[in-house]
Amino acid sequence: MWDHGCSKASYKMSAVAVLFAAGIVSLVGLRAQSAPQGSGYKLIREVPIAGETGWDYLTADSEARRLYLTSNSGVIVFDIDAEKVVGNVPDPPFTHGVGFVHGVAIAREFNRGFISHEVPPSVIIFNLNTLAQIDVTPTDPGTDAVLYDPSSKHIFTFNGKKAGVHDASVIDAATGKSIGMLPLAGVPEFPAADGAGHIYVNIASKSELAEIDSNTLKVTASWPLAPCQEPSGLAMDTVNRRLFVGCDNKIMAMVDADTGKVLATVTIGDGVDANGFDPGTGYAFASCGDGTLTIAHEDSPSKLTLIEQVKTARSARTMAIDLKTHRVYLLAAKFETTRPAEATADNPHRYPGIMPGTARLLIFER
Repeated sequence: MWDHGCSKASYKMSAVAVLFAAGIVSLVGLRAQSAPQGSGYKLIREVPIAGETGWDYLTADSEARRLYLTSNSGVIVFDIDAEKVVGNVPDPPFTHGVGFVHGVAIAREFNRGFISHEVPPSVIIFNLNTLAQIDVTPTDPGTDAVLYDPSSKHIFTFNGKKAGVHDASVIDAATGKSIGMLPLAGVPEFPAADGAGHIYVNIASKSELAEIDSNTLKVTASWPLAPCQEPSGLAMDTVNRRLFVGCDNKIMAMVDADTGKVLATVTIGDGVDANGFDPGTGYAFASCGDGTLTIAHEDSPSKLTLIEQVKTARSARTMAIDLKTHRVYLLAAKFETTRPAEATADNPHRYPGIMPGTARLLIFER
């Protein structure tokens, strides 16, 4: 059986070399793993969140051990380890005439947080240590998602739900001053950054993905995402340069960040609004308003395997991942059964109200 031109000793040396090379490959992120049989994720706790009036994105700051929960009246700051609310931004929260906070971006090198605020369109800047408000910078109408890009040191808000505006407002993270705006081809949804000067954003109205050079502030590519329709959530594996896109037609697509090619898809639930990727486990997530959390596994840069759909709660459509513990956090609540008859300054989208005392943070662990 050892008649292939090598001795047992040389065969063992070759085997060691192969194992060493495999280790190097795994270190640079070109993982090729078989899909696990199950993720192991289960609900471990529900924490009531008083004062929650309506949310959009959740943001986990694993280094500071904080979770930022958006609300119509501001941002609720949650201590991940103590599992309790430790503050609000602004403090006191907004009352009437202003609201609809969508997301939080963290620029730790400047000790600043940035809150995207729809009414009026602006970014609220706050101190990460004290939570004190520092400044407010105007943005364009329809301000929604917000992102910090560490390469350019810029804050981007993505605007487009009102008045036909489709653009990104750009802010200097160090000074809080507006730099300008970047036109977009359609209504933007969630963005992701690779940390090397590229930003990706879903263009929901065109079912496309746009690539932005964060330093020149130009759109450098636009790719169709078929079979994905109306993309919403977006997350990225920056090592393998793979994007995970949540689509309104109940699929999650894995996309090559350099070519825009859709490499794989898996089935997800209805009403996706957020995606996540955990580089420590290789899991890609999609949280859906129908009460499901889809978990898929990136077996390799060309293979995505559906692992399971975990039951959450209806309305739990956005999520955040603590990369230190690998826990997943989702917000849920019960809503009134009817919408307001007319839009108002306080509620331009006619969202139904949250039933008092029903908002809760769902914590999932593997």
